[in-house]
Amino acid sequence: MIAHVNGKMVEKNPAYAIIECGGVGYYLNISLHTYSRLGNDENCKLFTHLVVREDAHILYGFSETNERQLFRHLISVSGVGPNTALLVLSSLQPAETQRAIVEGDVRALQSVKGIGAKSAQRIILDLKDKLPQDGLDLENISAPVNNTVRDEALSALVALGFDKSTSGKLIKNIMVSGEDMSVEEIIKTALKKL
Repeated sequence: MIAHVNGKMVEKNPAYAIIECGGVGYYLNISLHTYSRLGNDENCKLFTHLVVREDAHILYGFSETNERQLFRHLISVSGVGPNTALLVLSSLQPAETQRAIVEGDVRALQSVKGIGAKSAQRIILDLKDKLPQDGLDLENISAPVNNTVRDEALSALVALGFDKSTSGKLIKNIMVSGEDMSVEEIIKTALKKL
């Protein structure tokens, strides 16, 4: 199994990247999330998942191990192949995908082309209990760099003994209603609602 590829980026496209490593160019299928994270650096590292089929060996590349782990969870669901899983990760951010699964949001998963109601329900049913138990923490994936206010508020609530998942959802809702709030204001508002 190839765990990662670290080398010179020869070509970058929203659907794939070619990375030269040790004189060999590796063609990796990537999600839009990974594409946006690659930047224009010549040297890059992608975490990989190798799919071996009768007629091909296909590499999938991810900018973060958490995204790769979510991809592996998705392809473990009956009827969800690697291309469909990659489409899910391209249509929704990894954190949005995890939230949709954990919260049972069928509509969010159905917004992905090729995912119908039955497929969305199967994904939720198969993975709802696996994601939190697996320790997969996608809360901060694709979060803006300046999201320290949210992180500090979440850390404070967890330190006070509140559930991380519940607190994270509550903080997200609070920040949507008042985007320029300080950490203290967010914590005070959250404590009133917990």
